[in-house]
Formats: sequence, C-alpha cells, structure tokens
Amino acid sequence: MNLLGGTTWQEIPERPLLVVPLGAVEQHGPHLPLATDTRTAETVARAAAPGMDGALLAPAIAYGASGEHEGFPGTVSIGTEALTMLLVEYGRSACRWAGRLLVVNGHGGNFSALRAAVPQLRAEGRDVAWWPCAVPGGDAHAGRVETSLMLHVEPGGVREELAEPGETAPLRELLPRMRAEGVRAVSPNGVLGDPAGASADEGAELVADLAGRLVAAVREWRVDPAGRLLE
Repeated sequence: MNLLGGTTWQEIPERPLLVVPLGAVEQHGPHLPLATDTRTAETVARAAAPGMDGALLAPAIAYGASGEHEGFPGTVSIGTEALTMLLVEYGRSACRWAGRLLVVNGHGGNFSALRAAVPQLRAEGRDVAWWPCAVPGGDAHAGRVETSLMLHVEPGGVREELAEPGETAPLRELLPRMRAEGVRAVSPNGVLGDPAGASADEGAELVADLAGRLVAAVREWRVDPAGRLLE
C-alpha cells in the first residue's frame, strides 16, 4: 500500500488514483469516540487500497459538516459551505498531478458538500468521485453498525459498559425535527439506534463487505450526476 504522507515527490507514480478518507469530529453517544466516522472511512479506504492498482492513500480530512450534533460537547463542525470550498480547493490542487481523486466518505452530514463540490470539479474537467461507507438497512448513528465497526477498528476506544439504546424510530420520521433542532432534541444520549448485539466479528465482516464493494465500484468507475461512484 502506498501512503501519500510517507511518500516523497519523486516516488509519486504518474497520474495515480488518490484516495482520500473524509470523516467528522462529532458525538457518537456515550460509548463511541468522536472520531468514529473518520476511523471508519480510513479503515475502509485502507482495506480497499490493495485492490486498487497504484492507488495512493491520503491522510484523512478529519472535520466535516456536523451541525446537527453541535448540541453535544466535543462536536466540531466546519459546516457545509466551508467543507464544499475545502473539497473544491483540495481537488483542484491534487488533480494537478493525480489522474483521479476518490473521496471515501464516513459521515452522512457531508453529503450536501460532496454533491456540490464533486460535480463542480468534474465540470472543470477533473476526474473526481465520492463513495459513501453506507451499510444498507443499518441504523442511523452510534447503533449496532457503528459499534460493531469500532469494536473491530479500535476496540480500546469503545466504552462497552456505557452502551445503551437511543431513539430507534425510523430516520425519516426524525429528520424534520433533527434539521430544525438538532440530534439532541430527538435523542438526549445522541444515539439513533441500538448498539445491542454489536461485535468485532460483525465489524470485520462489515469492513470486508464495504471494501469489496468499493474496489468493484472503482474498477467500473461510473459516476452519477451528483458525483457519486455507482455500484
């Protein structure tokens, strides 16, 4: 695996694929660390990198748009507008030497920025795409999916004795109030789901599945109008 941060300029291959994990610093309930989304994106990108010939794995962009979580201490959000600008300038700079740029996103709150920045970069003639670390059917936030992922990725960071369910209603029912008042208004502990049953084994299976899907998507490299890499 080639890590951009540990590479000299003379070792950069010609027009490589640059893979950039994108995460967030935000609350993840009483039991998961603030960097959960960044760790997830980094782990999936790292697991997929060997299947992407000549890819360079960049240091993660660790801050994202997390305004809905700002009712909890520890959350640091740069907002959609600033993240959009960051991604556009990042893409313009990196694509001076990278042939393709892929953003592996670990936080749903970053979608609006990605859907604005990546199509703009593509319209400017740059081969850029983004891909979400999404688990179909999984709970929304700090529930079983993310707890399993972190038990696999960073078990020492999980406070298992503090894990508890939060608001388990479907996300579509919660979104209007969440958008107006934030996550804390609908879930005082910050959890949208239930971490019960989470395990490191399940987390390993989830990472393997996500990485496999990402590798397959990169090989096809079909990008939709929003800049998302299709599966």
